[in-house]
Amino acid sequence: MTELDLIDRKIVAELMRDATMPIAQIADKAGLSQTPCWKRIQKLEATGVLAGRVALADPEKLGFGLTVFVGIEAPDHSSDWRGSFAKAVETIPEIMEVYRMAGELDYLLRVAVSDMSAYDTLYKRLTDAVPIKNVTSHFAMERMKYTTAYPVDTRNR
Repeated sequence: MTELDLIDRKIVAELMRDATMPIAQIADKAGLSQTPCWKRIQKLEATGVLAGRVALADPEKLGFGLTVFVGIEAPDHSSDWRGSFAKAVETIPEIMEVYRMAGELDYLLRVAVSDMSAYDTLYKRLTDAVPIKNVTSHFAMERMKYTTAYPVDTRNR
């Protein structure tokens, strides 16, 4: 883990909140001038603390109104199966996130689709691509909280 000082934490917090914020504003909030702030941002990117900058879109306005959390139980835990599964989920763009889990589920997927019919198509595509012991689907009725910003401590320690 990279240990960040207070200024780096402030910069990261601001960029997670709004990556379009001008350097001058970020620098002001971090207590720096623009050039040192820009150099710190470049260092944070180079070290992988900042992995990328993106625009967040409303899934419903893009036609992805149904979110499904899909639990996967693997039929075995071989490297061949894991490789096939990784390749399969990578080729399906509606699968937004994939986590290998500890506990009852082996994998947890977050899927964004337009409707139940689109989910059924995705389900068939995934289960045709790789053998799966069990698939459990949970359909989100309402997104009550969503953020991509981690709760970085911006207080002086």
